[in-house]
Amino acid sequence: MPELMIFKSVIDEQGVPFIAHLSSDGDYVDGEWVEGIAAPVELTGIILPLVAGSKSVGEALSYMENGKYTNKEKKLLTTTLLPNGTLAEYRGEKYTIQAFTDYTEYTDVNIYIMRWRKK
Repeated sequence: MPELMIFKSVIDEQGVPFIAHLSSDGDYVDGEWVEGIAAPVELTGIILPLVAGSKSVGEALSYMENGKYTNKEKKLLTTTLLPNGTLAEYRGEKYTIQAFTDYTEYTDVNIYIMRWRKK
């Protein structure tokens, strides 16, 4: 088995801050289930355009195995494990974390798609 490629220091040094709204576990209160509360947590990651030519005018479309994407979607590289569906904010825009790619056999980086969502 190959050694893990460790990129934590690169992400910490070169990454940008973003906010992830991480839900706490729910609990029973007086016999009733109460959902966990999503608390904002500042994390660091490398955020890249998902669609080539993302600075172009208009809504460029790209088709991938998980559906179609516009130039508003981003790729997120972080060492933090995020649940699918986590709400995130970056530069005033809101996103939903989707499509985790598991490379844990090779590296400490987790790769996600940040799906843009209307405010």
